[in-house]
Amino acid sequence: MNERSHKVIGYFAYASNREVICTGQSRKACLISGSDIAMRNFLKEIDHNGLMKHTIKKTRFGEILRGLKLGAEYAFDEVSYERFYPLAREEKLAVSKADFNEMKSKGFRFFTVQLI
Repeated sequence: MNERSHKVIGYFAYASNREVICTGQSRKACLISGSDIAMRNFLKEIDHNGLMKHTIKKTRFGEILRGLKLGAEYAFDEVSYERFYPLAREEKLAVSKADFNEMKSKGFRFFTVQLI
């Protein structure tokens, strides 16, 4: 495994083995936030009353890469995508540069990636 695989990209959250926090149009994109605090803030938005217990964990490039190769979708916030993008390009993945300013002007906060 190369050094790239061990780089922390951000954080994901789950309520159970089968319930990972997802977002995006399809609601199938696993959310990756750039910080623990950003993830906690997002969880407050979707669970105002804190009814569900969530576990927040770091995720590394290698874990995301394996998921992508299995067909998973990931929704990155700006901070996590800034970490992910150069590593993905080094890995020769066909990913686009994200323009978060333009996306925010259209009401989008996350950039979704899926390999096809």
